[in-house]
Amino acid sequence: MAREELKLENQLCFPLYACSRAITRAYAPLLEQANLTYTQYLTMMALWEYGTTSVKELGQRLLLDSGTLTPLLKKLEARGLITRSRDASDERKLVVSLTPAGEALEDVVADVPRKMACNIELSADEGRQLVTLLYQIIGDLTELPTDES
Repeated sequence: MAREELKLENQLCFPLYACSRAITRAYAPLLEQANLTYTQYLTMMALWEYGTTSVKELGQRLLLDSGTLTPLLKKLEARGLITRSRDASDERKLVVSLTPAGEALEDVVADVPRKMACNIELSADEGRQLVTLLYQIIGDLTELPTDES
């Protein structure tokens, strides 16, 4: 018999993991029209919101390491949605910018958040509370030292 503290139903990690996977799956058909993966969609949203930004800043905003972000950016660049170039004022910095095609894609996916919200039965207040709690957890855990530190 499993210890009480090791039962899945008593874990915070399991429903968060399962929820994340379910959300990613639910986004897939909504993003087909734009031919974007979920992670590409998040990246494009960050670029639509913040505009031209360094790869380092983009990785920090998305909580992605360069090993994940670099191939993703290469695919978006190959599709003509972004450009990557050296910062004129600091050649060590690689910056990412939207192309006109990347900017136009924002209109294609503009209704995705509304469609997704229709799939989740939370009130606006519950949604805001959940977002606040999730960002609190993210903040708590991203401040922890890693084995790599």
